[in-house]
Amino acid sequence: MANGQKAERGPIRRFEDLEVWQLARELVRGVYRAAQSQGLRRDLTLSSQMKRAAVSICSNIAEGYERGTRKQYIEFIYVAKGSAGELRCQVILAHDVGMLDTKAYDWLLERCESCSRMLAGYLKHLKATSGKFRGTKFDEGNSDKPNK
Repeated sequence: MANGQKAERGPIRRFEDLEVWQLARELVRGVYRAAQSQGLRRDLTLSSQMKRAAVSICSNIAEGYERGTRKQYIEFIYVAKGSAGELRCQVILAHDVGMLDTKAYDWLLERCESCSRMLAGYLKHLKATSGKFRGTKFDEGNSDKPNK
């Protein structure tokens, strides 16, 4: 936003509302595009591994959110962060061996790094607030409430 202002965010009611999940979803789309249009299409093994790592980021954010306890949620966010690091490494290597052009490399690398930073910040928030909210599993029968 202009003048350093942040966009107003609505309440988080489901994992799809999380900005970090939305960024990870964008990253999945970018990896799939690169796998179809870049030199990666000639290396099915690396292409497949990159797709799995990208999908793992989104999937672990979603699964952790739905688990029902803050402790489990934090663990799944750590797994998602690990997958973001794995994907960043694969993007670098794919570029090193000529399977990603500079434009695709820059785009993917920037989003991998942003996703990792955002996950790190989210982990910090989840840990800092874990004493205030243990998770929906402990909300006396209110398992449909969001796991913030």
